[in-house]
Amino acid sequence: MIFGRGLFAGAAGCKSGQMPVYERHTHLPYPRPEVFDWFTRPGALVRLSPPFSGSVRQEPTDGIEPGSTAVLGIGAPGSLGLGLGSATGFLAGQLPFRRPDWAAPELPWRARHTELVPGEMFQDVMESGPLAAWTHTHLFEDAGVSAGTPGHVQPEATGMTDRIEYELPGGGLLEKASGALPGPLGKLGRVPEKVFEVELARIFAYRERQLLGDLAFHAEHAGPLTGGRTLTVAVAGASGLIGTQLCALLAGGGHTVLRLVRGEPGGAGAEDREDVIAWDPATGSLDADALARADVVVNLAGESIGGRYTPERKRAILDSRVDGTALLARALADLAADGLQRTLVNGSAVGYYGAHASDGDQWLGEDAPAGEDFLAQVCRDWEDATALAQTAGVRTVLVRTGIVQSPAGGMLQQMLPLFVAGAGGPLGVAGGRDPWISWIGIDDVAGIFAHAVLDGELEGPVNAVAPEPVRASEFARVLGRVLHRPSVIPVPGFGPRALLGTEGAELMVEASQRASAARVEGSGYLFRTPDLESTLRHVLGR
Repeated sequence: MIFGRGLFAGAAGCKSGQMPVYERHTHLPYPRPEVFDWFTRPGALVRLSPPFSGSVRQEPTDGIEPGSTAVLGIGAPGSLGLGLGSATGFLAGQLPFRRPDWAAPELPWRARHTELVPGEMFQDVMESGPLAAWTHTHLFEDAGVSAGTPGHVQPEATGMTDRIEYELPGGGLLEKASGALPGPLGKLGRVPEKVFEVELARIFAYRERQLLGDLAFHAEHAGPLTGGRTLTVAVAGASGLIGTQLCALLAGGGHTVLRLVRGEPGGAGAEDREDVIAWDPATGSLDADALARADVVVNLAGESIGGRYTPERKRAILDSRVDGTALLARALADLAADGLQRTLVNGSAVGYYGAHASDGDQWLGEDAPAGEDFLAQVCRDWEDATALAQTAGVRTVLVRTGIVQSPAGGMLQQMLPLFVAGAGGPLGVAGGRDPWISWIGIDDVAGIFAHAVLDGELEGPVNAVAPEPVRASEFARVLGRVLHRPSVIPVPGFGPRALLGTEGAELMVEASQRASAARVEGSGYLFRTPDLESTLRHVLGR
């Protein structure tokens, strides 16, 4: 994918008494109404929020309409924030309850939209947060190539400007105090602004790549933006790492997203909202009438596979996947009697092939046999639970995910604290073994699930992995290079075993799977970041 060029103009030279101004200009090769509409849809803030700088705690209450509010969590800048955020995020994932927002290593940022001129601009301000002041104005104008007539521009592209007026805590006291000092010392007061703008440049570079990537994805897939119809997609596991991004990506394309939530309509979980479907796999309950509204059901629900593999945890991992999938498959099979064509996109994983499927250099296509270990059994039973839907004629896609790369969760989140501290190294490398890692970036795994939703021809198992798997030693080298940290010394095997137990370490840390992306590429999916280094630089803002 070729991205548009972004231009940056900082705050240098701002007049005394005025707030500093940061601007970023982005060229988008899409019509202005199409670009502007993307910002008005649910999910835009989620898609634009970098995982290396914080999180979205509450999406806008009313889009970009004046008065709409949103709440973000803002992490510390640079490596400090990356290491602290990943460490606390990993620890929170081990808790048996949801961590309260006040315990997060982030400062709350409450934003409110204040102005809107449809198709041209909108503005938001910081109502409360870590800065003294912040006003963000989004400006849009037609941009394109000359049509031959002087001064005439074809409105086939958009020029977007992000203009930010801000004031750091302290109200510029350092700048005022240093202004009386002689020579270079008089410029010391500008240092905090320059550091702040370096962080802004990282954030807006990420936002630019995300926006261009999402617009390109929707241009390539049938939907409202390409003259196609709007789909209604029900998602189980919508609040998870993949589900959050998938829901936002689909909503940004104009599709309607429904979330399956445990509980009864009107209860604490479902809240009696039209975009919520009540279900409970443990009791076998599901609001089938509400599910009937969906053209596609995406199932991402399941207990985390992290942690020690006690008998109780193994049972929870298996049951949470099989029971929920069987419940959805049975409901879709029953609904098939109405004659409407529906689709089930069901999660799975490359663990299907077994932990040691590629101890040599074997490539694993979707026709490779299932393994015999615990996680292979889970994946096999998980996929088999879709049988009722397939028999009833429901188009079924089984997405076998690789190791997802995001500092917001999974393997990368667990590794970052050690690497940021300069103590990181290859995992699972011992006794001449250097296992294959079939990885995939968070945006590409969300993209492949969305591709499976929107491409009516794709069916059966498909590996959701990047085209270039790497050895564990290479993964560590690339991560160390991106973070500018050492990464040579392997992590001793007793560390993962102490944390995960013997079986957990063998199935997760020492697993070797070299899965092929040929089928998903052959179906027309275009990877955003097909190589590991570009993926890590994007999700880590480096």
